[in-house]
Amino acid sequence: MNYTAIVLAGGASTRLGKDKGLLLLANRPLITYVLDATKYLFKETLVVVSSQVQAKEYAKSVPSDVQVVIDSNNMHSPLVGALTGFECAHGEYSLVLSCDTPFVSKEILSLLLELCTNKSAAIPRWPNGYTEPLQATYSTRLAGEAARDALNEGMLRMQALVDNLRGIRFISTLVLQQLDPELRTFFNVNTLVDLKKAETMLRRPTRNTS
Repeated sequence: MNYTAIVLAGGASTRLGKDKGLLLLANRPLITYVLDATKYLFKETLVVVSSQVQAKEYAKSVPSDVQVVIDSNNMHSPLVGALTGFECAHGEYSLVLSCDTPFVSKEILSLLLELCTNKSAAIPRWPNGYTEPLQATYSTRLAGEAARDALNEGMLRMQALVDNLRGIRFISTLVLQQLDPELRTFFNVNTLVDLKKAETMLRRPTRNTS
């Protein structure tokens, strides 16, 4: 089965004042850690940005087999970026990721791909009900339709896409902890403090699952 990885990198990064995905973590652009986690699982990887300027910068930092695509508008919304990815994707199922999650787990991504089969989506969910739509797999066609409907209704949040889908398989983070005990996969870099924390986490080995 064909799968597409969609990595969203079009955010404004207002809290950092610079392009988040190109921030250096241990002398490597943040987005390259995400791409490392996807490169053996997907035949197609798309990086979605919001401008031609961004596209040129990212093209310098990502592998040549990764396609950089540009949003059709300037709303800087993850939902817009996801829709752009769904419209460009050739895979029957698409994984949506953010460019700022350097510890994303290959094992969890692989599991999400398996669990999405014959479903509209496979989405991690915390015990308090909070979901992780930016580390989830989707039926490309169904999610594209749901995203388009949400935008037509004036909605800009990824949750609006989720609300428009039927037949979602939710996966408890308690289950995912068997693969990633500290759930580092969901750690994202929003501030320079987060970046410093990520540097510390890189030097610290993950806790063994056994």
